[in-house]
Amino acid sequence: MRNNRNHRGFSLIELMIVVAVIGILAAIAYPNYQEYLAKSRRAEARTALLQLSQFMERYYTNNGRYVDGDGDRPALPFQEVPRGDASPYYRISFNEDDVVNDAVEYVLRATRSGIMGSDKCGTLILTSTGARSIASADTGVALATCWPN
Repeated sequence: MRNNRNHRGFSLIELMIVVAVIGILAAIAYPNYQEYLAKSRRAEARTALLQLSQFMERYYTNNGRYVDGDGDRPALPFQEVPRGDASPYYRISFNEDDVVNDAVEYVLRATRSGIMGSDKCGTLILTSTGARSIASADTGVALATCWPN
C-alpha cells in the first residue's frame, strides 16, 4: 500500500503553473527592459550632441565662425555613440543634408544605426540655436519623449 504523505517533489500541474507564471512575467518584463535600454541609449546620444555643441561653440569662440578660413568644417572629436564601439547605435553628422550657412550656424544629427535602427524616435537633431527636433520618427511620437526637458 502506498502512503501519499511520503511522496516528495512537484506534480506536473504544479510545474506547469510555475512555468506559466514565469512566462507571463517574462512577457511583461522583457518589453519594458528593451524600452529602458532604448531610453538610456537615446540619453547617451543626446549627451553626445550636447558635448559636440559645446565643442562647436568653443570652435566659434576661437575662430569667429563654425568653419575654418577655407570654408572647411572642423573635424568632430567623435562621430559615433558609444565612442570607439565596434557596433555604434548612433552616428553623428555635422551639417549633412542641411541647407545652412556653415560660417554662422550648424546642425548636428544623431542618426540611429545598429541595434537602434528601428527606434521610435528616429534621428535626433540639435542646431546652433539650441533648437531640438527629431526626424524620421514613428508617427505619434512626441518631441518630449525623445528630447525630455
